[in-house]
Amino acid sequence: MASSIGRRKFLAALGGAAAAWPLAALAQQRMPVIGFLGSTSAQVGAKFLEAFRKGLSETGYVEGRNVAIEFRWAGGREDRMPELAADLVRRQVAVIAAPASTAGALAAKAATSSIPIVFGIGSDPVALGLVASLNRPGGNVTGIKSLNVELTAKRLGLLRELAPQATRLIALVSPNAALTDPTVKEVHASVPTLGVPVEILYAGNSDRDIEAAFANLSQKPGAALLVTPNAFFLARRALIVTLAARHALPTVYFAREFADIGGLISYGTSVDNLYERTGIYTGRVLKGEKPADLPVAQPTKFEMVINLLTAKALAIDVPPTLLALADEVIE
Repeated sequence: MASSIGRRKFLAALGGAAAAWPLAALAQQRMPVIGFLGSTSAQVGAKFLEAFRKGLSETGYVEGRNVAIEFRWAGGREDRMPELAADLVRRQVAVIAAPASTAGALAAKAATSSIPIVFGIGSDPVALGLVASLNRPGGNVTGIKSLNVELTAKRLGLLRELAPQATRLIALVSPNAALTDPTVKEVHASVPTLGVPVEILYAGNSDRDIEAAFANLSQKPGAALLVTPNAFFLARRALIVTLAARHALPTVYFAREFADIGGLISYGTSVDNLYERTGIYTGRVLKGEKPADLPVAQPTKFEMVINLLTAKALAIDVPPTLLALADEVIE
């Protein structure tokens, strides 16, 4: 009799555990999933992912605890974004985040009109057709506008100030990228105030293309260089900074990550801040806020970083007024 009761208790306990298994699986399935469109690679983007996760945590979401993230990396190839975005839509993620990727934002919008999308981009989202207006986006898309393209004239002015002897300024631009047309437009609009011509030099999406562009530059003396905003250029910053040093080119960059590794000067929106604020907006959408009602935000942090070691190597005397304006001076 005792043996029969013990067996019934064991079977009841087993049945209870078995009943709990589907519930645990169901709970795991119900964890919201963020689809992350990365323009570079997991290795290159690791530093910025920390900022994105920090933003998420400010809204109460922690990866692996109460939210999952499906990563899709383009490896610097904007042409891969449509297939990556379509894959996330098939995965039926809760929200798609495309921090620091205009191409990713455009691909996501083309892929879905129902899944919320949060972008971090460097150009005007209204002109790009991503939102109806900055204050009331009106659809399934919202995010952070970095102003990096609008800062083109400021960067060219810094370049002119640091290299007054330059007889020509060169803007390094990635062809057929999402920011190409607005960037070139800003460059041309800046010319009348500079007193010297500005040439557009295109470098495609390979190391060989970048090396060929710098080789082209070295054939004509008197040049100073502006590296325009582009995710591929950011991913290849070590190569670009090395080539600028090899060819002794005064160069202005759009992100501090260039100056940190030897670039002369950078000025632009903090990339970390852009990722963090994209994470915050992603968390707010997960909590139920609608992109249509979330105004497109602007960055809260801009950085100017000057590398004096590089300035000395180029025999450039940085004006004291510029040093005073810098957020950081690397000596």
